[in-house]
This record gives sequence, structure tokens and C-alpha cells, in this order.
Amino acid sequence: MVKPAKNTICLWYNGDAEEAARFYARTFPDSSVTAVHRAPGDFPSGKKGDVLTVEFTVMGIPCLGLNGGPAFAHDEAFSFQVATDDQAETDRYWNAIVGNGGKVSDCGWCKDKWGLSWQITPVALIRAITDPDPGVAKRAFDAMMQMQKIDIAAIEAARRG
Repeated sequence: MVKPAKNTICLWYNGDAEEAARFYARTFPDSSVTAVHRAPGDFPSGKKGDVLTVEFTVMGIPCLGLNGGPAFAHDEAFSFQVATDDQAETDRYWNAIVGNGGKVSDCGWCKDKWGLSWQITPVALIRAITDPDPGVAKRAFDAMMQMQKIDIAAIEAARRG
């Protein structure tokens, strides 16, 4: 047995942790499914032999998918923030999540089909809204507030004024 990470993000799913983990592994670099564990006996939301937990990484972050049943749902209190280098990378991740049954939200946020929130955040946006010039930061922030998927060219235009 491999020694577990000291700190692992545990994500609750309603029976589809393996499907979610495999999607993340296909979509993001440095991501993989490392183990699928089946229940040794019946449990409240499943039967012996059902997938109980899935060990996986998302962009190097260790995670555990727990098929805990319908008692809890994901919400925006937890999200993965993915820093992107350019519009192509931003589009690729956004489109993968939204195009796989996900939902569009505002300011670079979207939800995958399992309800997990993602912030697809271009580095250009972070630089713009943290610019030391308050006028530049405000213009970029105001532009972002009008967006769903972040448009880097529009952010850069707002930054320039």
C-alpha cells in the first residue's frame, strides 16, 4: 500500500465518484485515477462491491471521491481555481466542463455535471485586478463582472483603458 498524503481533499458524490475522477484525469494535466476501492459490505447508499471511494489527483492535488449518497451536494463554498496561461487554455477547460453537462456561471466560474465549482482564471485576469494602479484594477474588475467565461482580450483592453 502506498503511504497516503497527509492532506487530501475529500469530495462527496452520489454514486458517480469514479466517473467524475476519470473525467478530471482526462481533462487536466498532472491528473490521474490512482485507485478504486469497493465496499466490503452494504452501506446506507450502496451495496457490497459498489465503488465506495476513488483516489485521484487533479492537477497534482490529491483527492478522494466518496460515494456517500444524496445527503450532501457540492456548492460554491468549495471550488477548484485553475490558473490558465492564455485564451486557448481558458477555452479548453471551460468548454470541457460546461460541454460535459456542466453549467455556466459568472466571473469565470462554472460547475461540472456533478455540481463541483470551478474557477477558470487566466493569469492575465489576476494580474489585471491586482494591478497597483487602482484605476487599472477597477476597469479590469468591472469588465470581469460582466463576463461568464473570461475573455482575456477584453480584460487587457479594459486594463489599457
